[in-house]
Amino acid sequence: MHSLGNDFVMLDGVSAPVALTQEAIRGIADRHHGIGCDQLIVAEPDAHGADFFMRIYNTDGSESGQCGNGARCFARFVREQGLTQKKELAVQTISTRFHLTMGVEGEVSVELDVPEFEPAKIPFRSAQPAERYSVLVDDEDIMIGVASLGNPHAVLLVDDIDEAPVSRVGPVIEHHTDFPERTNVGFVEIKSPTHIRLRVWERGVGETLACGSGACAAVSVCQRWNLIESSVRVSLPGGVLQITWPGHGPILMSGPTTRVFDGLWPVQ
Repeated sequence: MHSLGNDFVMLDGVSAPVALTQEAIRGIADRHHGIGCDQLIVAEPDAHGADFFMRIYNTDGSESGQCGNGARCFARFVREQGLTQKKELAVQTISTRFHLTMGVEGEVSVELDVPEFEPAKIPFRSAQPAERYSVLVDDEDIMIGVASLGNPHAVLLVDDIDEAPVSRVGPVIEHHTDFPERTNVGFVEIKSPTHIRLRVWERGVGETLACGSGACAAVSVCQRWNLIESSVRVSLPGGVLQITWPGHGPILMSGPTTRVFDGLWPVQ
């Protein structure tokens, strides 16, 4: 499945348990020797009151606590697999719980938790909270904002998104010592108070065509900086998401989902 080109291998771990080694995950995610994906997602039963548990793996085999576009694809997946008939779902991950609502023609909305800006909870190493922080990248001080949407994000402004140094700066900030669990990195160009352009270097993956939690992080940080309004169109390389956040409470993301194909994969 994919949303705006942000693509996922989705597995049913509800009907039967799915156990995968890191080697198996990397093999499935490999675009040349496997199926290929940005994240591998497994639907599992939840023992704490949610409709499902959503287990998210990056292409390097590491586990993630959040994936906004993957969550929206997840809602469509569990319905089309016959695992639920509900149009509204509560879904738990290793780090957060969120709510999904099915729309028409593949549109799905997800209500993510309140964006977290407290450095220790992201986690980000800082002596005290601030709206902007300076990190050193190749002997250059770069100003960033930080936020967590169940996974860590760094956000920085650029003048021209097409010329942004995503492949150079992205991995340096991802592995920066101030982010003990690494981080996703969003590069934002402000087009207007209701429209931003965004490219995201995803933790454990690299640059992707779209990143839902990255779009939410970018909107929440830019709104803290008083650069945008509460409802914003986010243009990513793969397409457009609509993000709504009034500056408090949960953040809402809406966009399309697409089922690409079904198949069988032998796990060695």
